[in-house]
Amino acid sequence: MQQGHDHLRGNRAGGPSVRLVRFMDVELELAPDVLVPREETELLGRRAAAILRDYAGQATVVDMCCGSGNLALGIAADIPSARVWGADLTDSTVALARRNVERLALEERVTIRQGDLFAALEGAGLEGAVDLIVCNPPYISTSRLETDSAHLLATEPREAFDGGPYGISIHQRLVRDAIAFLKPGGWLLFEFGEGQERQAAALLARAKAYDVVTFATDATGKPRVALVQKRANESPAGEGRAR
Repeated sequence: MQQGHDHLRGNRAGGPSVRLVRFMDVELELAPDVLVPREETELLGRRAAAILRDYAGQATVVDMCCGSGNLALGIAADIPSARVWGADLTDSTVALARRNVERLALEERVTIRQGDLFAALEGAGLEGAVDLIVCNPPYISTSRLETDSAHLLATEPREAFDGGPYGISIHQRLVRDAIAFLKPGGWLLFEFGEGQERQAAALLARAKAYDVVTFATDATGKPRVALVQKRANESPAGEGRAR
């Protein structure tokens, strides 16, 4: 994981300096207890934006596990017609994402909700209405965080990295629960760790609700992002599939 370039900017009011990072084409505030956006996650954001450029009219987008709001805000800044919803679990993460929305004056098009994955969107009327979902979930196994990846926890929170016993616990829920929110033909894009592409493909195949997955590769040629569409004949809840 390579972090984006960040820097400090002094507060004009004489308060503490604010740590900032550039992600896609926006400048975001950072916080000590929230994941620092990585450069490889720009691959996810830019592939999502490329898909959305082909949409006529307003596209509805969800950034699940939104962190600082980097994907939600990067996409919103790049696609002026997009209406974006971001969601995350912890108080500090949601507060930071909302500050970044205000910082970029995108309150009319970006809303940040708090809750456990898609439960955060309850009451928003988004079931079966979403054109594209992006997610950069935790994807490091719990055991690796105790060994060769333990250094990550020195400056960033465990919940930003811990993907459960095999590193794909959140991916499993994402793939399953996204079905109810995506329109038929809607897109699901998510990041995964190096070497996890087979697991990602297997999760999507088992869901029996998506077309064949494709992968976007990073600068070294490694698959890092899954791109897949919900089947056009799929109902919002994943029922009534053609056999």
